[in-house]
Amino acid sequence: MIAVPLLGVLGVPGVLWAACVLVIAERVGKAMRSPAKDSLLSYTTAATGRGRGFAVHEALDQAGALAGPLAVAGVLAVSGGRYGPALGMLALPGAAVPAVLVWLRVRVPDPAGYEWDLAASPRPPGGAGCRGVPGRFWHCAASTAATTAGLVTFGVLSFYLVHAGLLATALVPVLYAAAMGVDALVALTTGWAYDRVGARVLPVLPLLTAAVPALAFNNALAVAATGWLVWGTATGVQESTLRAVVVDLVPVSRRGTAYGIFASVVGAAILAGGALTGALYEHSVPLLVGVVVALQAVASAWFVVAKPR
Repeated sequence: MIAVPLLGVLGVPGVLWAACVLVIAERVGKAMRSPAKDSLLSYTTAATGRGRGFAVHEALDQAGALAGPLAVAGVLAVSGGRYGPALGMLALPGAAVPAVLVWLRVRVPDPAGYEWDLAASPRPPGGAGCRGVPGRFWHCAASTAATTAGLVTFGVLSFYLVHAGLLATALVPVLYAAAMGVDALVALTTGWAYDRVGARVLPVLPLLTAAVPALAFNNALAVAATGWLVWGTATGVQESTLRAVVVDLVPVSRRGTAYGIFASVVGAAILAGGALTGALYEHSVPLLVGVVVALQAVASAWFVVAKPR
């Protein structure tokens, strides 16, 4: 929680290494909390519907992602572009997180009870390691890795807009906030659809991912901004509905393990994809588009093999 506000303190030359350490520390925190958070959510979605439960969580998450960049942009404008006050302000919601977590722990000491109460059956025994994680999950994880690797990162997209002179630096958070707003709406829509038609909603994800670089790396601001919104659409599907699919692919006793594996696969794909798209962007944008399209063809093939219900 303190990593991002501290970035504002390091806004002077010569401390790039320290900023890198803080960015990595923030990502380590996400890696530690995500599998446990997804497992806890999966129990409560037994009562709400898998797709809708994860979609509401994603929408609330993106509400924060919408408000945060807008607040940062506002402070940047008022303070003359000073990052210290803009990022330091984010310490306020960060300080509230541990308090809310403790409150939830007191109110709901055993979230798994939601699922067992509805099932009216005894809890299955736990196991060790990856044993019991079915093959269809691995195929779905591989498909997700290919899709994630091809989803051009926010850093590369924003760099292009600023470097090409299409957008002022201060407006980048505003466009990001708009993409997060689309993310939230799409998550709610696809979550609702997943509860009704199942995984048939997922093949749209590779198509969206393939369209992002073709639109976002355009010299016309309107077309490039459309690419950003498509990026937000793809992110909404990936970060909500795909997490609901994991619940339906894995036995209850292996759910925590599966979410840990899933988060690791996604993280590795983001790392590989960010390095790949960054290198291809400097070399050839048409080649970047072609590679992304090829990755999405692979993702679609793996998805067919996985055949999630």
